[in-house]
Amino acid sequence: MSAEIWVFAEERGGTVKPTSWEVLGVGQRLAGELGKPLAAVIAGSDVGSAAGALAAKELSRVLALESPALDPYTPDAHTRAVREAIESESPDLILFSHTYRIRDFVPKLAAALDRPYVPDCVGVTVEDGQPVFVRQVFQGKIDARVAVRGEGPWLATLQNGAFPAEDVRAGAAAAPVERRAMDSGGAASRTTVLEVFEGVKDKVDLTRAEVIVAVGRGIGKQENLKIVQELADAFGAELAASRPVCDNEWLPMDRQIGSSGQTVSPRLYIAVGISGAIQHLVGMKGAATIVAINKDPNAPIFQVADYGIVGDLFEVVPALTALARAG
Repeated sequence: MSAEIWVFAEERGGTVKPTSWEVLGVGQRLAGELGKPLAAVIAGSDVGSAAGALAAKELSRVLALESPALDPYTPDAHTRAVREAIESESPDLILFSHTYRIRDFVPKLAAALDRPYVPDCVGVTVEDGQPVFVRQVFQGKIDARVAVRGEGPWLATLQNGAFPAEDVRAGAAAAPVERRAMDSGGAASRTTVLEVFEGVKDKVDLTRAEVIVAVGRGIGKQENLKIVQELADAFGAELAASRPVCDNEWLPMDRQIGSSGQTVSPRLYIAVGISGAIQHLVGMKGAATIVAINKDPNAPIFQVADYGIVGDLFEVVPALTALARAG
């Protein structure tokens, strides 16, 4: 059997994190193109429920690494457990989502394995039977194509929101789940978790939004945000913004889209009064359909838009809102 491709799935409270489904969709595509089996790997103290959800997808198997030392999370324990599994199974490629937890322990894991690590990828292709990763550098001005030399395993993280979670295919039958008790001993963790808490409980996760209405500096002043909020409400959308709006504190920072904010890929993205600086485009150009409203016909946003409306947003937005409410 060809060496496997692994997708590492994160879970919280017995539920697979949404970003893991994005990575699983990429893993399914790569497994088909490379002709390799695909396995999902999950780690925790008791991951039976999340493993069952993964098993419903198109996979060769689910490998559940379980140990009391894996909950609450510490980088040492996760590195030790995943390293043992990799050294035992020898997969060719392991894909991770680019979350805070993954960024915490995967560089350590790659160093421990002495294997290549390609972080924060926004694309993956196959050339000459090998994966080629795409990373954005210089704040998204350039796409760097990264090919890895030597034998696997290779490790790569995929940027959150850069790939559609709906690409994940369900399996014709449930994949087998292998629950493996990991050794809780070995080197002690250097981290002691005293408390687990949410840093910002009301933070908006725009990566899960199906429809987003984003507003830029063209809105003029904070008092004018009302008309854009009404458009978002009419579409059942989340309200987001480019960096200038958030820098002026007209909207909170968790509403910012772009290289220094969130990366999103909704079904519909409506950009209102956004010129389209590259720092913003890297955060939203993966949207399925992009509608741009701007009075400048030469605004860069029109280069990525599927539909463009050249006009005064204070006339166009209320008209669109009325149409949305009527329809």
